[in-house]
Amino acid sequence: MGVTYVKEVMSPQELLSAYPLPEAHKALKEKRDAEIAAVFTGKSDKFLVIIGPCSADNEDSVCDYINRLAKVQEKVADKIIIIPRIYTNKPRTTGEGYKGIVHQPDPEKAPDLLEGLIAMRKMHLRAIAETHLFAADEMLYPENWPYVSDILSYVAVGARSVENQQHRLTVSGIDIPCGMKNPTSGTLSIMLNSCIAAQGGHTFMYRGWEVKTDGNPLTHTILRGAVNKHDQSLPNYHYEDIRLLLDMYHRLNLKNPACIIDANHANSNKCYYEQPRIISEVLHSRTVSEDIRHLVKGVMVESYIEPGSQKVGDHIYGKSITDPCLGWEESEKLIDTIAERL
Repeated sequence: MGVTYVKEVMSPQELLSAYPLPEAHKALKEKRDAEIAAVFTGKSDKFLVIIGPCSADNEDSVCDYINRLAKVQEKVADKIIIIPRIYTNKPRTTGEGYKGIVHQPDPEKAPDLLEGLIAMRKMHLRAIAETHLFAADEMLYPENWPYVSDILSYVAVGARSVENQQHRLTVSGIDIPCGMKNPTSGTLSIMLNSCIAAQGGHTFMYRGWEVKTDGNPLTHTILRGAVNKHDQSLPNYHYEDIRLLLDMYHRLNLKNPACIIDANHANSNKCYYEQPRIISEVLHSRTVSEDIRHLVKGVMVESYIEPGSQKVGDHIYGKSITDPCLGWEESEKLIDTIAERL
């Protein structure tokens, strides 16, 4: 056989039982979730900043970073809701490279999925305990959702997953905001079709069960840029791109039209230092069009303690081992600037 069964990992119920979210933190999450949902329904005009490392590779540096975010959140709470990125599963274009803490709790050692699930859960719980902020993660594996369903406040479906039916149907059963990125081709209709699917209810097979979902009215779009047939990056954060998306929304019967702008990836051509400039243009577009201001609910930023990236094994504290990230000083300044311009 081409598959070797190595060992059985614990079930979601076993993991949540072994590492539970304290009751006091459950109440905090319920309040935070309501605040975030109010942004997407239009009841709140606060701006979302979904920010953090490309990959959450180390508990100490990730929690250090989020503690810094928490202090900034206190300063800008009247205008901004910060959602830290704790990305524990990483898609790899060729299948090679670090796949996230769930795969490799130690990036320099062999994969260990059982220990990875524990490391992921412990990191989230520590971040929540220390900061009372609740994180975003990418849904790379739909069947992993029950392991994190009680601790995440935001989910993103990536550009390579957005056309997948299992991702769409799983999102239809989630009760927090889920962003659907445009595919790498840039085709906006694919992203919007994903939102239509996820906002509807479905019956399907999930983790050995026939399940029925109610639909997720908080499913929305994320513009992350595209790549053409010549492997050239094509940004889609400009005014005319957002206007096109708005026009397409108007032709559809989607609930809570909303968009997040991903300032990195193909929008920046992976030039991480361009993210503040890109966000500045997005904020300008919101000032010149009331419709765009209502549509664009926030931005997504890749940021860590140290700017840039490093190879696995270089051991520079707080520096990304996947995509390059904005450094802390620039990130703090960026959030302050966003708050000043809102």
